[in-house]
Amino acid sequence: MGLDWLKKDKEVKDHLLWGKEHWGTEPPCTMYEKRPIIDPSGKEIEGLYSAWITLNNPAQFNSYTTKMVKGVIAGFQNASLDRSVVAVIFTAVGDKAFCTGGNTKEYAEYYSGKPNEYGEYMDLFNGMVDAILMCKKPTICRVNGMRIAGGQEIGMACDMAISSDTAIFGQAGPRHGSAPDGGSSDFLPWFLSIEDAIWNCVSCELWSAYKMKRLSLISQVMPVIKKDGKFVRNPAVITDKYIEDGEIVYGEFVKGEEGKRAREFLKTAQVDFELLDKAVNDVIWKFTNLFPGCLIKSLDSVRAKKKFFWDFAKNYNRHWLAVNMSTEAFLGFHAFNTKKITGEDVIDFIKYRQLIAQGKDIDEAFIEAVLPKPKE
Repeated sequence: MGLDWLKKDKEVKDHLLWGKEHWGTEPPCTMYEKRPIIDPSGKEIEGLYSAWITLNNPAQFNSYTTKMVKGVIAGFQNASLDRSVVAVIFTAVGDKAFCTGGNTKEYAEYYSGKPNEYGEYMDLFNGMVDAILMCKKPTICRVNGMRIAGGQEIGMACDMAISSDTAIFGQAGPRHGSAPDGGSSDFLPWFLSIEDAIWNCVSCELWSAYKMKRLSLISQVMPVIKKDGKFVRNPAVITDKYIEDGEIVYGEFVKGEEGKRAREFLKTAQVDFELLDKAVNDVIWKFTNLFPGCLIKSLDSVRAKKKFFWDFAKNYNRHWLAVNMSTEAFLGFHAFNTKKITGEDVIDFIKYRQLIAQGKDIDEAFIEAVLPKPKE
């Protein structure tokens, strides 16, 4: 008899919530693209894709504006609900930066001094991290350059990271008027030892991709510099030995004149992402050859550990970050935003602490006393 008597709606439903209006091609914007899955022989697989969500603001080190945050949310939600997408690649334009966090120009010139407005922005930011953590496809952060501050946070929300060996990683919050509560204070203790997590959060030091691989923050590090037609490892980082005078030095930056020469070389070196992209494609192919239902269940079981602390803290962190826009963030972001005028990107911390110790009000005179002054 069969099941012909059962009524069956054959229309394929559209479950998308966000539209293409949040993507673009002209910076600053977020770009969204579907690329065919490629098998190991280089053949395209019909009807299966990876979704590429790309931050496009290279002039400002791919820092995300409010509009770009909406584009990232739209990208991950669309990829999550697209039946033909196997995996999502989160990356950025150029070879200098994946992302350096929120757009400090927008922060300083619009959000500073407006705690309610920044709180509403943080609702979007939280939605961006949620969209990554809730994506029903595996997510790969393709780290093409600096991954700092909020860029580090949205990168860590991804399931794994495959990095250029010229990338650097770190936080900026306590130095520039904020706290790394957009994910780093939740995620870093899962990746690093608790003391490394604390130091990375508060010191604002920048660590190399090799060091982050050694400390288990990222999955793979791939050379991207070509010299005389061959790939060479980043010469600004120690990559050929682990112990020196009893200390682990693998992944530390080369110091002195040698380090200076290496950094000068990198400024004009040829960058080629061939090996990085091959590593990304190899992982995508691995995902393609797994049961999709079992894959997402497995991923969500592991993600739950990151999500536990993120979900626990994200709302009250949002409130504090909003209020802070009237005090230390106001000072920090204005100092950073005016560095071309003053030559400095931070406040006078000693003067700030002295005035706080004297019980001074944070008024116009206080602000003027601690902000850097315009160059003559």
